[in-house]
Amino acid sequence: MRVKVQLHFTTLAFFISLFSFAALAQDMFPLMPEVSITPGHMCERPDGHRYPGNIPFCRRNVSSGRKDAIVDRYDREFGYSIHELGRGNGEFKIDHLIPLCMGGSNSDLNLWPQHRTVYEQTDPWEQDLCIQIANGDISHQDAIDAIYRLKFKY
Repeated sequence: MRVKVQLHFTTLAFFISLFSFAALAQDMFPLMPEVSITPGHMCERPDGHRYPGNIPFCRRNVSSGRKDAIVDRYDREFGYSIHELGRGNGEFKIDHLIPLCMGGSNSDLNLWPQHRTVYEQTDPWEQDLCIQIANGDISHQDAIDAIYRLKFKY
């Protein structure tokens, strides 16, 4: 009986620490873009056009220095601790709020540090929406509206 009680206590302690980490993490990194500095931005100088709707396409072009500057700005202006958590270890990426495949730009207005727990949820949806645009199953504007609902739901 004593072993069973100890096991339940250990399990309970594990879940309490897991939930505590999740609560702490919300203060350490954004769960969605900060709309005041990342409202989204469309490609204005396209490298080409895609899909039946002739949507402007910008090639990915964000240097490591700019990525670090975006993280620094989020940390400084909103009190996050993204640099402390480590952008280079796969926990974060710099995300295009409006994906490039939907005509988004490489402007800082379209970039934000996205945590793994968020991009694991949103990236598959982005790909699916771009395929739907390419197939003519969804309008460009409806896809962008869906991205905003998806990325701001957190």
